[in-house]
Amino acid sequence: MDHFEIKPILEGLFFVSDSPIRLETLVEILPESNKEAIVEGIRQIQAEYENPSKGIELTEIAGGYQFRTKPDWAGWVGRLKKVRAIKLSQAALETLAIIAYRQPVIRPAVEEIRGVDSGSVLHTLMEKGLIKMMGRKDLPGRPIVYGTTKAFLELFGLNTLSDLPALKEIEPPQMPEEIAKEEILKTETEEIALHQDLPQDRREQ
Repeated sequence: MDHFEIKPILEGLFFVSDSPIRLETLVEILPESNKEAIVEGIRQIQAEYENPSKGIELTEIAGGYQFRTKPDWAGWVGRLKKVRAIKLSQAALETLAIIAYRQPVIRPAVEEIRGVDSGSVLHTLMEKGLIKMMGRKDLPGRPIVYGTTKAFLELFGLNTLSDLPALKEIEPPQMPEEIAKEEILKTETEEIALHQDLPQDRREQ
């Protein structure tokens, strides 16, 4: 089986999947083929759907590949699906930004930067599936260690955490400690907020 035969099979798999499909999974599903041919088939599909006449695109996201509505047409899909975009409060954005850029991180570290109790916000983010418990730190009280999830990557259109926008350079020694923390928090929050309005549904992102 060469990539010309693989392409329509891949297209069908991506179409029916509700979540990104990893390359390793595709290799398992298509034992008749090989990894190189599968990758070539993926590249062909991506090139085909780059055409402006296409309303969807094949995106590499959260460690896999998934068909997603192109941003220009997401509004119309939203009318059909009646799915509301995930809206995060300022407190939630701040907390999520800290975790995204500082993970693995414990609650006291988050609260040290924010300056307020963050227990309820952490609970909310966990309920939304955007953060998870990664274990416990070997410190008194064994505090929980938090990190972001695959759902976080999917929501914000990221393939890996390395795709997060680079933080602006901040030089804390040139400013008082409290102002430095405030500036760092503001920067991290702004980077995450750039993508806040992305809809949750896979065909609206």
